[in-house]
Amino acid sequence: MRTKSVKKNKINVITLGCSKNTYDSEVLMGQLRANGKEVVHEQEGNIVVINTCGFIDNAKEESVNTILEYADKKERGVVDKVFVTGCLSERYRPDLEKEIPNIDQYFGTTELPLLLKALGADYKHELLGERLTTTPKNYAYLKIAEGCDRPCSFCAIPLMRGKHVSQPIEKLVKEAEGLAKNGVKELILIAQDLTYYGLDLYKKRNLAELLEALVKVEGIEWIRLHYAFPSGFPMDVLEVMRREPKICNYIDIPLQHISDAILKSMKRGTTQEKTTRLLKEFREAVPGIAIRTTLIVGYPGETEEDFQILKDWVREMSFERLGCFTYSHEENTGAYALEDDVPEAVKLARQQEIMDIQSQLSFELNQEKIGQTFRCVIDRKEGNYFVGRTEFDSPDVDNEVLIDASQHYLKTGEFATVRIFDASEFDLYGEPI
Repeated sequence: MRTKSVKKNKINVITLGCSKNTYDSEVLMGQLRANGKEVVHEQEGNIVVINTCGFIDNAKEESVNTILEYADKKERGVVDKVFVTGCLSERYRPDLEKEIPNIDQYFGTTELPLLLKALGADYKHELLGERLTTTPKNYAYLKIAEGCDRPCSFCAIPLMRGKHVSQPIEKLVKEAEGLAKNGVKELILIAQDLTYYGLDLYKKRNLAELLEALVKVEGIEWIRLHYAFPSGFPMDVLEVMRREPKICNYIDIPLQHISDAILKSMKRGTTQEKTTRLLKEFREAVPGIAIRTTLIVGYPGETEEDFQILKDWVREMSFERLGCFTYSHEENTGAYALEDDVPEAVKLARQQEIMDIQSQLSFELNQEKIGQTFRCVIDRKEGNYFVGRTEFDSPDVDNEVLIDASQHYLKTGEFATVRIFDASEFDLYGEPI
């Protein structure tokens, strides 16, 4: 029989999945620290909390493999306790408890107080969004709402995150002020659906009013919008974006597809014509806006003709930023009743075709930036380069600006004016001026 560890408990929080999970882990860590617990993020600790993702097959596989890895470490006495929380645990708890019983406890996405109790801590209501950020010091995610009311046929998020619930403006401003005091200069607004913000609290789409309040927070220099929805987009947001220099001329709007037949089956509530018109309105209202989107290929029933429509449209729209996923057949979603009839090899080939088109478009757009000057934030030093971003780029998913560290010295977390002298598909090369 193995001996229990006698060292002081250190809680290691491991985060898998999206920025919403990053935020949740940070809140958990803030609560633990306020309770006097020693807590680290993805480092060594004898108590482990795994915050899982359950969105698509690859994410689920990574989550299950991580749980198995730490269940084995517990068995071998490397760690003492393992707790699992997050989306995978919310969605598959009975299966996980049966298949991987060597976990101390599983928790859902709304059970933070119960998880804290299991870790010997109390939920402190007075913390008001205070948290231990795990991102570089200059930016942080600000989750303005949880859950989703949309009926998209392919998506399991409402099953894991519940109905849409907005956070009050006053609470978000207070949280932003706290982040700014800790040196955060860029807020990345996240939610399952930003465009729905405020409908439950204020009986209207209120993202523009929230932005008006956040731009007044001293110390915040950039505000970035992630995960808008194409139907019912509140156009007053564009007016605020154009007027307020703090709001980045950038929007992440996952469009998923453009063939009308696929959009209808996906229950997206829009058409090719409406979506194209919306994007043109974006570009007219905010000249120079960078639009990021994500697409799904291989959805049930996607024909060669549907895919051709999508390819032609990607070329026509010339998105500044684009990602592409293969369709994942998810239980209990609307599309699960359909036959997953596009072979995996075809899905992967279509994904590659879309990304090849985007790579060429991105190269052409980046070539146009040579000779131009941009205000960049310097996120980190990596190898021989300082790595920065323009207002048109989000961390981890978009282009980066590389500055030769042997020639120039820059402070990470600060802004610099950079002239671009070279460019590849997804990177810009510049020098500070």
